[in-house]
Formats: sequence, C-alpha cells, structure tokens
Amino acid sequence: MTRRALFALAFAPSRKKKKKQDEELPNQTLALPKELPMAVPADTARLVFHAVPLSRKGLLSQQVRDAVKSLLSSARGAVPVRLRAMVAGTGDLRRVPAIVSELFTERHLPLPVLTVVQVGALPLEGAQVAIEAVSVGRKAANPSGLAFIGARGVSTPNPLDSVAPLADQALAELRAALADAEPLSITCFASALDSSAQSAFRAAFPRAAWHYVQALRAPARAFLECEAVARLTSPAPGGVEIRENVALVSTPRIIFSGGQAGFHFGDSDIRLAFERLDRTLAANRSGLKRIVFARHYTLTRGFAERVRSVDRTVFDAGRPPVISEIQVEGLPGLDAAFCTDVVALPDNP
Repeated sequence: MTRRALFALAFAPSRKKKKKQDEELPNQTLALPKELPMAVPADTARLVFHAVPLSRKGLLSQQVRDAVKSLLSSARGAVPVRLRAMVAGTGDLRRVPAIVSELFTERHLPLPVLTVVQVGALPLEGAQVAIEAVSVGRKAANPSGLAFIGARGVSTPNPLDSVAPLADQALAELRAALADAEPLSITCFASALDSSAQSAFRAAFPRAAWHYVQALRAPARAFLECEAVARLTSPAPGGVEIRENVALVSTPRIIFSGGQAGFHFGDSDIRLAFERLDRTLAANRSGLKRIVFARHYTLTRGFAERVRSVDRTVFDAGRPPVISEIQVEGLPGLDAAFCTDVVALPDNP
C-alpha cells in the first residue's frame, strides 16, 4: 500500500467522526415568546373568576411562574382569557407578559389578555405579585349576565388615618351597588394594609374571589376603594343597562382588552392611546363607542381628571361606560403616563 493510501486510511475516520458531530450539533436559538393579544372575545354566561393565592417564595419571575401554574392547575378545565397582575416591589414589570406567554404556549393554550400595574404593597410579607384571572368555563355560570362595578369607596384627607373605620362605609357602598347581584370578584385598593378591614370584607363576601392591595407606597390621603364583578339574577333590559357606577351586561358575548398604555402627558398622547385601543377593538368587531366598562390606571389624581376629560369625547355620549379610576404606583414603560383596559360589546353580540 502506498504512503498516500495509508495517509488517507488513517485520517478518513476522524473526518467522518467530525462530520457526524457537526450533524448532531445544529445551531440552537431560543424562540421569542409570542406577543399576547390586545383583545379577546368571551362568552358572558361561562365566565369564571379567580384570585390566585399569594406566595412569598422567590423573586418576581418565580412568583409569576408559580402563580400562573397554580391558576392553570386549579382552573378545572376553564381557559383563562384575562389576567391582571398587580406587582409590588422593584421587579421588572416587563417580564410578566413574557412569562405568561411562555407558560400558556408550553401548555398549548390560547394566550390571554393582560394588564400589569405596580402597587405599593401586598398583604403577605415577601409577596411580589397578585394575579386575578377571568376564565371561560365549560358550563353556563352566569345565565342572566354580569354586573361590572367601578372602584368606589371612602377617603379622609389625612394619609395617616386608619383604614379600619373606612371599611364599614366602603362595605355599605359596595352592597348598595351590588343590589341583589351575587359578587364573584372583589378587589379593594387601600392607602394601607389593615387586617381588620380585610377580615370584614372576607366575612361579608366569603365566596367571592378576593384581592386586597395597598395601591401606593406613600399615599397623600387615607382611602379604601373597591371594585367588583357580580352575577345578575335577572337579565339587563335590552341586554345592557348603565346605572350609576354599575354596568349590567346580559349580551351573549363580550370583549376583554389588555392594558393599553398611554405615553407622555399631553391630551394628544391620551387620544393616541385611545386611537390604538379603538383599532384593537375594531379588529374584534367592536370600538370605543361599544365600551361598557373601563378601568383607568393613573399615577396621579390630577392626570386622572385629564384622562376623564378626553373620555367624554371618545366614548358614546348617549351611553357612557362605567369608569373605574385607580391610582397606582407605577406602570410598565418609563414614559407610561396611564393605562386602560376595557369590557366592550361586539357589534353583533
């Protein structure tokens, strides 16, 4: 055998082995999380409401993962369509949508809409996120429809005043708004965390999904404000009725939006945010004139008034929606000035 043949024979296996290794180690890239939708339709009668238990384990990312996993395991076949994450502490709020997208995608579930806001504190030391959810269940749970009740309550000008004396008044206002509807979900925003106030609401509405948060780290007043969703005992006349701070909805379907942020503080910036929301709703056969309930999250009470002044020009003047105004500690995005999410009716509900 010639020297050239021996050389080829000696090195042929190594070249073959290297080629095989190259084939076994392809380039690996991490897939980006899918972007969450900005609006989803849902069947009104089949909606179910959840309050995920708080946890103090780990930092924000782990707590969000654990909360979403807990929600999905306890949903009993219901598919979450709307989430609200109220984050305490200094964690990056922008991580929350990515984690939600990853976990839903892993389980091959439709992606929900999401609103993320930063609050002052949660009623469990070490807890960094409270997650509320709305799911579509398998059976009709609300055959007559739902009542959406905007945040309302009581306040005093001294921020150091105790919240406990305000609980009875806030409870009375909420009971009046509920009338004979059965509460399904209640969220209270307070200037301070008070165990007696929390106990009073839990005792009054033991079956409702419940969250209680301190809205601001350093509030300028003492307050306790609560919003709610309730099950109607009889259908709303004509499918929809707007009363003082209460939207009664008995249409077969509604549309939930995710949090639409507005950036900067000019009136034109507020309008731009509503224009984006209108395009989102239009893609789902709805629009700003079809909104029946809206939650506005602002960083100051003064800016809330400016948002409200623009509201009057973009919503249906003949049937303005119920507005739930909530002052929060922070929003995703350095330049975010406010955020809004809504419940709207499709054009042919």
